[in-house]
Amino acid sequence: MTTQTIKMPDIGEGIAEVELVAWHVQVGDSVAEDQILADVMTDKATVEIPSHVAGTVLSLDVAVGQVVAVGTEIIHIEVLDAAGIGLPRPDGLAMTPTPAPAPASRSAHAVMARAAVQAAPRLDASVSDKPIAAPAVRHRACELGIELASVKGTGPAGRITQADLDAHAQRGGASQVNAASDQRYAQRTAEEVIPVIGLRRKIAQKMQEAKRRIPHFTYVEEIDVTELEDLRARLNTRYGTSRGRLTLLPFLIRAIVLAVRQHPQVNARYDDEAAVVTRFAAVHLGLATQTSGGLMVPVIRHAETLDLWACAAEILRLAEAARNGKAAREELSGSTITVTSLGPLAGIAHTPVINHPEVAIVGPNRIVERPMLKSGLVVARKMMNLSSSFDHRVVDGMNAAEFIQQVRGYLECPGTLMLD
Repeated sequence: MTTQTIKMPDIGEGIAEVELVAWHVQVGDSVAEDQILADVMTDKATVEIPSHVAGTVLSLDVAVGQVVAVGTEIIHIEVLDAAGIGLPRPDGLAMTPTPAPAPASRSAHAVMARAAVQAAPRLDASVSDKPIAAPAVRHRACELGIELASVKGTGPAGRITQADLDAHAQRGGASQVNAASDQRYAQRTAEEVIPVIGLRRKIAQKMQEAKRRIPHFTYVEEIDVTELEDLRARLNTRYGTSRGRLTLLPFLIRAIVLAVRQHPQVNARYDDEAAVVTRFAAVHLGLATQTSGGLMVPVIRHAETLDLWACAAEILRLAEAARNGKAAREELSGSTITVTSLGPLAGIAHTPVINHPEVAIVGPNRIVERPMLKSGLVVARKMMNLSSSFDHRVVDGMNAAEFIQQVRGYLECPGTLMLD
């Protein structure tokens, strides 16, 4: 027997430290060669850490949510020398073989291993302290008045399932259910502590940095999109099957691409430490996308080269990649201006947060049909507010208003989007 120490590998791009966001194994588990041990997160993406040996997990030396440097020991695995397994591989993780102690001293060895990492919280201890259950299971348990701590989980790693709730009620927990049903408006005192880790931590840090460093000002303009929506409907009827259906976003992106030619100061990044503004001829447009883990911003490269259908296809591809966790690192960085949209939930106005170090962000709101006065007559028009925020250190209020007014002009007369 030998013990293999697996260290946090160097994943390139000059990254010096990462956050461990998930373990896929526990102490005592048998692992196979190339099995995924953990997920770590860099500033740009989630990376899987595989095992290059087969054996049994002796210890997990880093807790979920902990930020560690490259080269830090993260896990110890016991392997069989006789099988020839466990030798370091030239293409993989840094592993340091150390002789395992004799069986009689195994307990002392375990104590020493624990002492070596006592400064960091241990995952196997934290897992046993708190019941593991999906949000739907927690919600149902709360409705039934069942304390999850009293339920025995039969799922992987002791996870509590819906069937476990049913079995608990049949074994004697039913009195809790009946008591809850007798109180129509029963008090609820449960509290759930959720660590802010992984993508949620990155989002929190980025939003805090943006609001701390950027003096935002927000500008909202009302736009008549009646003609645009009519044109979009006609294009979808004629080309929807062969070229794909168009949403509002490709039209808005095209309007932004044309407007920044006259207003390059909004398609820029500001290095406030060096006091340098970099304006870009290319429009690398960030598309704020909601995923199950939180907000991500994949980037449409050279949006100025795309027609409406190519833009729509790229929006769909990037959004699906982000939501499935398959967006490449280079697809999540380098944007020069960002569009944010909540679709049908977009409300009547909002104050979007700038994607630092950019200087502008634009977001469409919900389209509403309203009576409007046109040529002295009251007519039904489809109206939409366009919300935008700017970095006031770089973009003056007049410049921002002129930029949005030009975007408005393109959207209210959508035929001009095709002329240039």
